[in-house]
Amino acid sequence: MKLKHLFLTSAVAVASAGTAWSCEIGARVSIVGNEFPAIQTVGAEAAACNGAEVSTNLTADHQKINLPGMQGNPAEYTSAIVANSSIVALMNEDVIRPLDDLVAKHGSDLSKSQLITVGGNVMAVAFMANAQHLVYRSDVLEQIGVEPPKTYEELLAAAKMIRDQGILENPVGGAYAAGWNLAQEFNNMFLGMGGSHFEAGSAEPNVNSEAGVNTLMMMKELSEYMNPDFLTHDSNATNAEFRAGNVALMNMWGSRAATLVAAEGIPQEVVDGFAIAGPMTVGGGDTPASTLWWDGWTVAKNISDEEAEATFVAMMNGIRPELMENEDVRRQAVWLIDGYTPTSAAIGVFAAAQAGTIPYPMLPYNGLMHTALGAELADFMQGKESAEQALADVEAAYRAAAKEKGFLN
Repeated sequence: MKLKHLFLTSAVAVASAGTAWSCEIGARVSIVGNEFPAIQTVGAEAAACNGAEVSTNLTADHQKINLPGMQGNPAEYTSAIVANSSIVALMNEDVIRPLDDLVAKHGSDLSKSQLITVGGNVMAVAFMANAQHLVYRSDVLEQIGVEPPKTYEELLAAAKMIRDQGILENPVGGAYAAGWNLAQEFNNMFLGMGGSHFEAGSAEPNVNSEAGVNTLMMMKELSEYMNPDFLTHDSNATNAEFRAGNVALMNMWGSRAATLVAAEGIPQEVVDGFAIAGPMTVGGGDTPASTLWWDGWTVAKNISDEEAEATFVAMMNGIRPELMENEDVRRQAVWLIDGYTPTSAAIGVFAAAQAGTIPYPMLPYNGLMHTALGAELADFMQGKESAEQALADVEAAYRAAAKEKGFLN
C-alpha cells in the first residue's frame, strides 16, 4: 500500500499542475460520505457538474450505510468517500472497482501520492490528510499558568488545576461515544503506549496486555474530567462543548479543528483563546498517541461503466486545484491538492506527521478489531467490569468475527 509519501511529503502542491476542469457528465452520480466541512465541499463541487443528476448523502452514519448501499446490483451509491479504515470493509466485500483505467483517462492532475494502491491496483484517490491532536484554550492555560501539555499526564494535571480553581467543572473533551469513536480513542492511546493490536505477522489479537490495561486506565482518568455523558459524545458533540466554552483541552481531528470556531454565536473568549498543537504522548513513550489518516473517494463496482466514468469525472471536479484559491476552503483541511499552502489550522496535522505518528493500519481484519473495541469497552468506562475483563471480551468478540471471515482458524 503506497501510503508513505502521503505523510512524509509536506502535502503542499502534491498534485501536478493542470488546466481548469470542465465537468460534463452523462450518467447518474450518487455519493455517500462523512459530513465534516472538507467533505461537504468535495460533495458540493462534484454536484456542480452538468448533464446528469448528482446526489450526495453526507452523514455521520456513513460507515453504517456505505457497504449495504454498494452491495446491490446496481449499487445505490456510485462513490463512497472513505479513509484508511473504512476502505477495508469495501475491499473485503469486493464492492469497489480498480481505477487505473479512469486515472489514465481523466486523472492527469493527480500525483502518485494521491493514488491509494492495493495489490497493484489503484482503489481510491486521496484528497486530504488528517490526524487527531491537541486543541486547547490558550486563555485558560494562561490563567492557571501552564504551557500547552505535551503528554496526557500533563493534560490531566492541567485539568485538575482548572477544576480546582473553579474555572471549568469538566475541562476535558473527547469523542468517546460508545462504538467507533471510543474504539478510535483506544487505538490512539494504545499505540502511544507501545501496544500492537495483533501478534506479529498474524491476525491473532494482542490487546489484552499491559499496554491495553494502561490505555484503559488513562482513558478512565481522562473521562473523570469530561461531561458525565461522554459516552454519547462524538466529534460533533465534543466540538459543541468546546464552542460553548465548557471545554479547555481535547483531542480533536484536524479536519474538525480547522473550522471549530468559525460558527456563529461562539463566545468571543472561546474564539480568541482557540489554539492548536500537535498530538500528545503518554506513559513516557515517544510515539504520539494518535494515528495518521487519509481521506479519499472510491468508485462502485456494481454500476455501469458509464456511471463509473461520470462518477470519476464528478469527483475530480470536487478536488480540482482551483478550489485552493478560496481561503475558506483551504482552511478546511490539509489538502492533497495542487495549490494548497498550509494554513494555521494545519499545524496539528503537520506536527503529527513530523513526530512519527503511526498511520491507521489498513489490515483486512483491523475493522473487526475496531468493531470489537467499540462494542466491548463501554462497560469498563462505566465501571461495570475490570480492564482485563473488558479486553478479554474484546479479544473474544474479535476472534469470533475473524473466524467467521476466515482470518483465524
